[in-house]
Amino acid sequence: MTHHLPAGRALAGPYAVDVSPKTAGWDHSSLRVLELEPGGTHMFDTDDSEWIVLPLSGGCTVAVDDASGRHTFELAGRASVFDGVSDFAYVPRDARAGVTSARGGRFALTGARCTRRLPARYGPASGVPVELRGTGNCSRQVNNFGAAGVFECDRLIAVEVLTPGGNWSSFPPHKHDEHRPGEESVLEEIYYFEFAAHDGTPGLGYQRVSPSGPGRDTDVLAEVRDGDVVLIPDGWHGPSMAVPGHHMYYLNVMAGPGDERAWLICDHPDHAWIRDTWQDRSVDPRLPLYTAPERSA
Repeated sequence: MTHHLPAGRALAGPYAVDVSPKTAGWDHSSLRVLELEPGGTHMFDTDDSEWIVLPLSGGCTVAVDDASGRHTFELAGRASVFDGVSDFAYVPRDARAGVTSARGGRFALTGARCTRRLPARYGPASGVPVELRGTGNCSRQVNNFGAAGVFECDRLIAVEVLTPGGNWSSFPPHKHDEHRPGEESVLEEIYYFEFAAHDGTPGLGYQRVSPSGPGRDTDVLAEVRDGDVVLIPDGWHGPSMAVPGHHMYYLNVMAGPGDERAWLICDHPDHAWIRDTWQDRSVDPRLPLYTAPERSA
């Protein structure tokens, strides 16, 4: 398996990124990135997977036809992933969906194979918890739009992470590749990256994944840029390093075989101590880069 997919490597059909269980060599997690011209429309069948349509840039209309009828959701979206929290739409399995954008844009379709068919729903930007994790140069922002315990899905877990330039996130390195009830869950994970440019110069960062034990030998040290993807079937993942002067964004998509939809992780024993130092340092003053909008009355 090729775990680092530079921009364009995972292109297929209408998708700038198309990662499926078949192409990734695993069983559950999927990611598509759809780019639409102004007035463009894309139709797709959800088949055996549930999906969240998340605007990365621009807004769109999501129309869903399933056994309960037709549902239409207007997504305001955002200018870019560095400009604000986005609303989103949940599309259940066994449905037909369409994404239409009057002004064009780029849209992530985060997916997971599942068994239950939940109702199609709209997720408002105002309902997305914005969390700050870590302190000092380990500070980062997490937009928990599709986190377990935040938004109901059958198997899918999806969040956004924003790391200020010069900081490390996904640190301490952690893993979720063993079934240990109450302590660790098995989750396949996809990282999709974008970077803030500086005076027209594109950004970049680095992603590390290291083997976590016999049979869990994923080993990656990749320079990542806009549109790159890293696949993590197993292993210690982290740090994700943003070079100075360029904020890093990544979209995490996770799913696994467990009956419980939960993000349970194990920290690398050599680096877990770093958490104990966070209480003595302040959160990076650049964070949050933005907050979720207020709920309307």
